[in-house]
Amino acid sequence: MNGTTETMELERLVLETIRGLTVEMEASGRHVHLDRAGVEQLFGPGYRLNRVKDLSQPGQFACAERVTLVGPKGELKNVVVLGPEREACQVEISLTDGVILGVTPPVRLSGDIGDTPGILLRHGSRELRLPRGVIAAKRHIHMTPGDARRFGVADGQQVRLRAITGRPLTFDEVEVRVSEKFATAAHLDYDEANACGFRKGDRGLILPSAR
Repeated sequence: MNGTTETMELERLVLETIRGLTVEMEASGRHVHLDRAGVEQLFGPGYRLNRVKDLSQPGQFACAERVTLVGPKGELKNVVVLGPEREACQVEISLTDGVILGVTPPVRLSGDIGDTPGILLRHGSRELRLPRGVIAAKRHIHMTPGDARRFGVADGQQVRLRAITGRPLTFDEVEVRVSEKFATAAHLDYDEANACGFRKGDRGLILPSAR
């Protein structure tokens, strides 16, 4: 084995070690989830969402459809709809988006929409007024059961995440979500991603909670 080959092998081992100790990080932008009634209200009776891009989480995908979010103070156009359809409509925005719209979203895990503000969704001449469903997604880590065992964490556990990024920082109160339906990845919203200088491919180190 010559020097170049040894160096390449060492680099491969280092990369494998880093990947084994860290999780992939992803930035999640503003988006909308719709139920069947919401799809038909915005796009017409019998309408079906058009899948254009698979997302990292199995079964989740971005759609061709876009809507405008209309709040008391402003609006945000060209907001992507994600599929598949859900049991209830939900709008996920950042806290900065909330300032633009004039809405104060609580920080929640996806699906926890009780006692949340509503908003108006518009597509062309069609409108859908949601009485609730606007949240800022709580930072979290999707994890397979196997990876949860490897990292020594459990579903619902709060951990810290050290972002190995251009502007490294440590996020507190990151919730672990474990399911066989998940692919392992840490999800931040755009405010958090910008704060740490995130770039696609960056990874994070899971640390015990400070409490």
